[in-house]
Amino acid sequence: MSAAKAAYALGLPRVHLRTTSSTNDRARELALAGAPHGTLVTAAAQTAGRGRGGRSWSAPAGSSLLASLVLRSPPRLLPLIAPLAVADTAGPDARIKWPNDVVLIDGDELRKLAGILIEGRPQDGWAVMGIGLNVAVALAELPAELRAVAATLGLPRSKIEPLLARLLGALSLRLAQPPNETLAAWRARDALRGRRVAWPAGSGRAEGIDGDGRLVVARDEGGRATLDAGEVHLAGA
Repeated sequence: MSAAKAAYALGLPRVHLRTTSSTNDRARELALAGAPHGTLVTAAAQTAGRGRGGRSWSAPAGSSLLASLVLRSPPRLLPLIAPLAVADTAGPDARIKWPNDVVLIDGDELRKLAGILIEGRPQDGWAVMGIGLNVAVALAELPAELRAVAATLGLPRSKIEPLLARLLGALSLRLAQPPNETLAAWRARDALRGRRVAWPAGSGRAEGIDGDGRLVVARDEGGRATLDAGEVHLAGA
């Protein structure tokens, strides 16, 4: 499917669930069963929501935008497109923490507003893109360990559906644009550039992303590292 064609038909057909284990789990089942490009799964609550690295995703029922899309022939830069579209939806203050967390900056802190999990079978030409966006979350309702690191848009629950429509529109536009525009827009939202970061094999200062979306870091001991994936933390965090 061409990028231009992928800009249409997002969100149909749609399956909405009051409660599910994970919208990604349900979307994967549908993808394996042959669901078309753009199939959307949404839920008011998840009992086993998860993020990258097997982490759990926690949100009070009815307080977040919880959605997963089936994408056929996904573009190479989908891991950049997804958080960029979420940031477009969240507003001008939203930034992206590599690889795909959407955050708000609070002083020196990066507070997580949204998480994205992309799964799929590249050999079979499909991916499932899961998004959790804190729309109406009251931070006091979150587990204690999350309150200090989470962010919310602080909107009423009635805004979740309009935000979903905006998100689908933003994704349509981002899926259709040339890769150089995606890279430039992502770099303008980069929350890590210039910050000291650490990962299991080293530490250094983030210098942005390369043309394949890999994080470039000036290592403390000299030289540069290019990270494909994995967990990166703010140094000292």
